[in-house]
Amino acid sequence: MRIAIYGRRFGREFTGIARKLLDRLNLKNIPVSIYEPFYNFMRNEAGLDPQPENLFNSHKDLDKKNNYVLTIGGDGTILEVIAIVRNSGIPVLGINSGRLGFLANISRENTDMAVDALLSGRFCIEKRGLLKLNSPEETFGDFDFALNEFTLQKKDSAMITIQAWLNDIFINSYWADGLIISTPTGSTAYSLSVGGALLTPDMKGMIISPISPHNLTVRPLVIPENNTVRLKVTSRNGKFLLSKDHQSVLMSTEAEIVLNRSDFDISMVKFDHQDFYTTIREKLMWGADKRN
Repeated sequence: MRIAIYGRRFGREFTGIARKLLDRLNLKNIPVSIYEPFYNFMRNEAGLDPQPENLFNSHKDLDKKNNYVLTIGGDGTILEVIAIVRNSGIPVLGINSGRLGFLANISRENTDMAVDALLSGRFCIEKRGLLKLNSPEETFGDFDFALNEFTLQKKDSAMITIQAWLNDIFINSYWADGLIISTPTGSTAYSLSVGGALLTPDMKGMIISPISPHNLTVRPLVIPENNTVRLKVTSRNGKFLLSKDHQSVLMSTEAEIVLNRSDFDISMVKFDHQDFYTTIREKLMWGADKRN
């Protein structure tokens, strides 16, 4: 077995857990590869002494023989590592050193349990679909894919108009601050904050959610995933922001945005005690009532 480790900076309170994790992998004689900037942080700032077999910086030098990619950080860390894992099929497991942790859902207290379960094979693989930006090509470099969502937003205070088509069928002209096209994974992210529906990770759909629409009858729309969404923006200044997960670029309204489902999935490690409904109860505090 081989494990790749990708991470962000973490606070002092997580240092002991990171040290214990590295020691445990070393004790089990598990060869590890470490993302080089994270390796430098652990050595130079966190006071740790990891002993990786090798280092990597991008998808080009990530050894495809790794059995798993283990992330240390929050959900944003997993969104970043997707661009490195890509279509390699290597399953991802996230240890949460941040706050909420929908994707990086292994708490620091359960790190030992998670590693033991991983090494003993007591888990299953959950597939997560992505959205692909087909046009304009290479807007975000050589990886125009999003695990959570693509978002079109106004650049300044004036609302924008977004015309939307599903395949060749006209859906609506959204006069709003923006529009979110979300995966089921992203239904607990930005889409949730604007009133979008929650979808279980295994559902085959996308959510079109307007941001502050001027027409109160406009509501989020769930559509099948095997469709192409085509979007055209009109704005006073001729510009708008296009975002995917954690990245944004400034676009001209001359550009037509074309989105559909990717032809590959991301594999996520899921343990027996984890399920979507327990996660949303705990993370979103569903049913929380001082009277109970």
